[in-house]
Amino acid sequence: MFKLGLIVNPVAGLGGPLAMKGSDGLDVSVVRDSDRGRAGTRALRCLAKISEKVATKVTVFGFEGDMSAQNAGAREVVGLPFVSVGCPDSACQTTSSDTQSAALALSAAGVDLLLFVGGDGTARDICSAIGVSVPCLGVPAGVKMHSGVYAVSPESAADIVLALISGGLVELGEGEVRDIDEEAFRAGVVRSKYFGELLVPSIGGFLQHVKSGGREQEELVLADIADHIIEGMEPETLYIVGPGSTTAAIMIQLGVGNTLLGFDAVLNNKLIASDLSADQLATLVTDHAGPVKAVITAIGGQGHILGRGNQQLTPALIRAIGRENFIVIATKTKISGLDGRPLLVDSNDLALDVEWQGYISLVTGYRDVIMYRVSASGD
Repeated sequence: MFKLGLIVNPVAGLGGPLAMKGSDGLDVSVVRDSDRGRAGTRALRCLAKISEKVATKVTVFGFEGDMSAQNAGAREVVGLPFVSVGCPDSACQTTSSDTQSAALALSAAGVDLLLFVGGDGTARDICSAIGVSVPCLGVPAGVKMHSGVYAVSPESAADIVLALISGGLVELGEGEVRDIDEEAFRAGVVRSKYFGELLVPSIGGFLQHVKSGGREQEELVLADIADHIIEGMEPETLYIVGPGSTTAAIMIQLGVGNTLLGFDAVLNNKLIASDLSADQLATLVTDHAGPVKAVITAIGGQGHILGRGNQQLTPALIRAIGRENFIVIATKTKISGLDGRPLLVDSNDLALDVEWQGYISLVTGYRDVIMYRVSASGD
């Protein structure tokens, strides 16, 4: 089940008809009834398209009432099941603090994607609350739209969600959040300011190293993946690198030896242990005083990321490392070969496998990351 977080800013866009160049500080009492509900309508357009295609595969999470484009107490929105994570502080007019509170609540609920409907001010509020900790996608509804975090329309936002659910190649990258000084803008001065970034999914294909027929050039892509991982390696962090030719590219790029079918350990870009057993890995992880990360890959054709070829990772060790500290890498050719089927986990601990279900970030190139579904059963 895809957990879709939803935040609707009911005030977004209402300042446009009033020539206010934005909605910051807007008194909604001066807005005509015919101009109200713009953000909610656009949210429903997006959700309706999702509901039409995959109503049984999506649950919407959000604050009750206008912030989810529905009546308070309702348990569905446009045919999609709805789970409340709270309510805004005021029933009269929501504020930026309501948006921030909703973002934090949705993050805590573990949503796969946070869909928000609004303008630059809404994006700014969400950025200040959760940063890049949760993938976010904006549905444009505001007066100001300077941030690079929005789909081009409600329907195109739905297309991205549908691609995620169907196993399409959905890229994940950081989009800038920008906002302007509305007072200066109303005086004719455009003063845009950078406020941060959100992690944003987008639909794309093979972006680099493409040969005719849309096939990746394997050696170059593996080198790109290796460069991405090595660039992100942090001092005093223990990296345990799993089996496979994809992970081997990292070791080759580092200029250290590797065990093609086993686990090796790297610290400060140096090999410190090779071909480790489950007990040896557990001891190494327990004794290391700093952070620990595990680098693993998917098995081509099958899609397993745990439980096939890397059984040295016991359920206890997987829990000790933590899902958030696993780095999963694969080429887009390998992922495309799954034909939309999910990546699989089979750790021999069903409860753990279920904990891993959902969507993960998957490194597919240099600064090239996609979102992809993980399943315990392949459903």
